[in-house]
Amino acid sequence: MTSTGPEQPDQPVVPASSAEPGVGTAFAQAPKTNSLAIVAFASSFFIGVVGIITGYIALGQIKKTGETGRGMALAGVIIGWVQSAVVALAVGLVVLLAATGAAFVTQNGTATDVQTADPMPTGQIGAADFDSGYLIVGSGPVTIDVYFDPMCPYCAQFEEANGASLALAATNDAITLRLHSLTFLDRVSAGTDYSTRASSALTCEATLNPKSTLDYVAVLFANQPAENTAGLSDDELVSLAPGTASIADCVAGAEYAAWSQANTERALAGPIPGSELPSIPGTPTVLVDGAQYQGSLTDPVEFAQFVSAAFGQ
Repeated sequence: MTSTGPEQPDQPVVPASSAEPGVGTAFAQAPKTNSLAIVAFASSFFIGVVGIITGYIALGQIKKTGETGRGMALAGVIIGWVQSAVVALAVGLVVLLAATGAAFVTQNGTATDVQTADPMPTGQIGAADFDSGYLIVGSGPVTIDVYFDPMCPYCAQFEEANGASLALAATNDAITLRLHSLTFLDRVSAGTDYSTRASSALTCEATLNPKSTLDYVAVLFANQPAENTAGLSDDELVSLAPGTASIADCVAGAEYAAWSQANTERALAGPIPGSELPSIPGTPTVLVDGAQYQGSLTDPVEFAQFVSAAFGQ
């Protein structure tokens, strides 16, 4: 019979070896209770995993030694599992509530965040025209708008074919070049929002080093990461900036991230000012005095001819 405590014999037990007449009888000692069984039972109410482990060890020992306490060992295992499950459930709920709260704060902000958040930039600083929503270089008679995403491979093709000639024309005030750096390809940057970060960094360069704006555009496309990768880090974006004034603090503070995203929403929603386009159909979208260029992205001669037509040539 199994008992939860030390067993006391009711009467002497006579070993078979002493059953013969004339041989004295001897009292057998009651089997002791396994000490780990006691530990398992006691600890299972407080630290479930201890009850489980010591309970299983106790059961193994009892099977070999014949000690008592199997009931306590089993109880320790069972209670330990129940207690561990309750703790795991409680921890899971705490984590879920914490994550939900963090998401709410991220999406809605705290009252302090809303009250102290910096307003959207306005006016013009360096090469950034915040009210109009673009970066501007040059003041020529023909206006060329280039809508691009820093992670768009087709935009890189257009930049490689035409970037240098556009930069030369804008620098010499032959054209007015307006750059619209969009962010809709954040979705293919492995969760790092690369397009937003690169667009914000470009705007930092345009405000702090306006003369280096087009050089930085060229550098970003020369080092363009592939889609579905994390893209360049903030430190790499800073190190690539060609201007003399550091953009490190501006990039670290993501000062123009919200502005870049707002420009993207405006471009995708439309209408496009000075053009018949209801919205931007994709990137790159290039407008010459409001007329959309739909030729080859990699043929600089074809593009130059399209631009020349705007000059009446």
